[in-house]
Amino acid sequence: MTTVAVLGAGALGSAMAARLGQDGFKVRLWNRTAAKAEEAAAAAVGVEAAGTVAAAVADAAVVLTVLRDGHVVRDVAVELLPAMAEGSVWVQASTVGTEAAHRLRELADDHGVAFLDAPVSGSTPQAQQGALVWLVAGEESVLTQVRPVLDCLGSAVQHVGAASEGSALKLAINTWLASSAVGIANVLGVCDALGVPHATLVDALKAGSLSMPYAFAKIAAADAGEYPAGFPLELALKDVDLTIADAKATGPFVQALRDRLQAGVDAGHGREDVAAVYETEATGYETEAPKGYETEAPKG
Repeated sequence: MTTVAVLGAGALGSAMAARLGQDGFKVRLWNRTAAKAEEAAAAAVGVEAAGTVAAAVADAAVVLTVLRDGHVVRDVAVELLPAMAEGSVWVQASTVGTEAAHRLRELADDHGVAFLDAPVSGSTPQAQQGALVWLVAGEESVLTQVRPVLDCLGSAVQHVGAASEGSALKLAINTWLASSAVGIANVLGVCDALGVPHATLVDALKAGSLSMPYAFAKIAAADAGEYPAGFPLELALKDVDLTIADAKATGPFVQALRDRLQAGVDAGHGREDVAAVYETEATGYETEAPKGYETEAPKG
């Protein structure tokens, strides 16, 4: 039975641990707040909570880090790397950006530990279903070694390079996700001003080549006024900040996107799903009938 250590018991890390335990892996789950790991482990099969990083990674064949950002991962790596078993692999799945991914690879190399830069596309539901998409950079032989773990959690593995290309692709994807959510929220505001029911918009989009399941999920959340965090708004802001820093993205669009996400966070929606930008974006749209516009059907 392969032992896998999962460091980070947030929504994604807990879902990964539960899926691995369900599939027969022996899983140790660690979190900076111990109670969080204990709660997640108690609700899962085959998962036990570890009190320390060293206890979590002892004799683990694969170590997954699923943490908030590069600073946290680097702090944990100080404890993680000396404690890893010989021949084990560090799969770094946190969204940290390209610069941090490069530094983390150097740390792993300094300790003689095999490393994969491997963030994922997808969130908690996809982890629960084993439908994540892995965005992997690293040596082919190392990827082959951990493939059973990745296949348990994902429906696809994209091997995109040998360095930090996985993290680069993840920033591009998350910038797309965030910009889509803000765009969708504004389109719903236009619909509200024009009197177009959201369901009518969805039906029209589904009927042709513009069908976009991600958009439909965000529209459904806005209509329900409920935003369970698949991709929290505050993390979307964090990732766009990484894009601006790593890609030197100073163009007006990405800067405006950042401002819109910040407005949502400032309004108290940071821990809700990025779809909650509807609450701050879909306002200020109003329309008046153009001059000569008939509001009633012509007679005769």
